[in-house]
Amino acid sequence: MTTEIELTALSSLTEIDAADWDAVACPEAATGRPVDPFTTHRFLAALDRSHSTGAGTGWHPRPLIARAAGRVIAAAPLYAKGHSQGEYIFDHNWARAYEQAGGRYYPKLQLAVPFTPATGRRLLTLPGLEATGRAALLQGALSIAQQNHLSSLHITFCTEEEAEAGAEMGLLHRVTQQFHWENRGYGDFADFLADLSSRKRKTIRKERETAAAFGGEIRCLTGDQIEPQHWDAFWTFYQDTGARKWGTPYLTRRAFSEFHATMRDDILLVLAERDGQPVAGALNFIGRDTLFGRYWGCTEDHPCLHFELCYYQAIDWAIANGLSRVEAGAQGEHKLARGYLPSPVHSLHWLADPGLSDAVERYLVAEREAIDEEIEVLTAYGPFRRTTSEE
Repeated sequence: MTTEIELTALSSLTEIDAADWDAVACPEAATGRPVDPFTTHRFLAALDRSHSTGAGTGWHPRPLIARAAGRVIAAAPLYAKGHSQGEYIFDHNWARAYEQAGGRYYPKLQLAVPFTPATGRRLLTLPGLEATGRAALLQGALSIAQQNHLSSLHITFCTEEEAEAGAEMGLLHRVTQQFHWENRGYGDFADFLADLSSRKRKTIRKERETAAAFGGEIRCLTGDQIEPQHWDAFWTFYQDTGARKWGTPYLTRRAFSEFHATMRDDILLVLAERDGQPVAGALNFIGRDTLFGRYWGCTEDHPCLHFELCYYQAIDWAIANGLSRVEAGAQGEHKLARGYLPSPVHSLHWLADPGLSDAVERYLVAEREAIDEEIEVLTAYGPFRRTTSEE
């Protein structure tokens, strides 16, 4: 006999017990770190509690919960969106075209981790119930969109396996790209440099020397090494970067206090200090095998300091701590010369209007072909040694 599955859309992560959510979000955490911290209850609830998501933000939480016999078997971080900001898989052109044709694109549904361009599981299920849980969550999210006459559903930065499952159910599969650094068994940063072409190796050494001349010291802090005053400094950095990139920073000041209270062990904070005062910083989150670079900012401009704090210190730390990958966030072909190679990123999309859906599907087919070709070309022209004759 098939067990009936009950679906519920909550209004906040705080409405579900952390243990119930994490049982599906990060079951592997029972034996260590989660694969990534972004779908954990502590991260998503921190966004809710800090009012980084919720009323007035355009990100209205509707976490979707699937229960069988009263037990949570699957969940998804679902949001009703009033805009397309903070997503990093851009659909602004789709929205513009639909509204110019007389349609109403917003609100829409977004199944994602807000403000976080990091690939990970989005359809969270108990181990062994992947097929059942995914199907229930996808059908539930689509039903919410259809019953509320919403224009679309978007599942961004999902895994390739989830993308394939969604495509089988009729959702549109999109492929974009990011740049990731892979640890090829390096013992230290020098081993990594030895893997590069002579010209790229010299460039990186020069950049690191230039950055080191900023007149202070660089500190890597995690866990209890991070103190409340460090967040005061980083908030200043974050505001400056956010104002320049997005107009309004996505996270509130309280979000960093929430991270300090519940996530210090998941964070690597890299600070450049001069005369005892932080002048620049980079915020990273720590996964089981991956270091995720998220935010950077500064109050003083120093040549190459951005590269040092965001890319080279991250590589150094990953090697020293046995991590296999560094993901340095969205976009940025300048990362290629610094050892970060292109990697595909997957998302799923459902559009209620048949005409818009057909047009987007044709576009995505062409885009996938272009992305596949670009990844192949960029990888071939990457910074790594191809033959010993280059030396």
